[in-house]
Amino acid sequence: MKRTGAGELRAAHDGERVLLKGWVARRRDLGGIAFFDLRDRSGVAQVVVRPEENPEVAAALAPARLEWVIEVEGVVARRSAPNPEMPTGEVEVIAHRGAVLSPAEPLPLAVESRAVEASEETRLRYRYLDLRGAELQRNLKLRHDVDLQVSSYFDGQGFYE
Repeated sequence: MKRTGAGELRAAHDGERVLLKGWVARRRDLGGIAFFDLRDRSGVAQVVVRPEENPEVAAALAPARLEWVIEVEGVVARRSAPNPEMPTGEVEVIAHRGAVLSPAEPLPLAVESRAVEASEETRLRYRYLDLRGAELQRNLKLRHDVDLQVSSYFDGQGFYE
């Protein structure tokens, strides 16, 4: 088993054992079952915790809230109701082990949505949170890719950086 990016999971991974680490983007507790949307820089994956099957996992992840960092080890399974809105919407991870790595205080701004109003001063003060959002992650990735291409070109031309 190796650590996997949450956004990399697809139907081809069905049955594989994976280790995910990331932020809790969303949590839904339906009584006998809990769902976590786990986000890392590669994307989002749904994690399922079944207290009747794994009470220790349910107890370990019970306090987890938005933006807490958690670790989940589990098996990838096809979802009974796929979500076409998500790239990972065909699968979910059935948790067999879980742990809270880092709790978080309530956030001063919404990480996943820039539509929620926050002053520019707040966004700059909490830049480390603002950079977790999907839009800014795409911008960082684009900048990285452009820098890499430019660097590779000049290296090929014999230049030193």
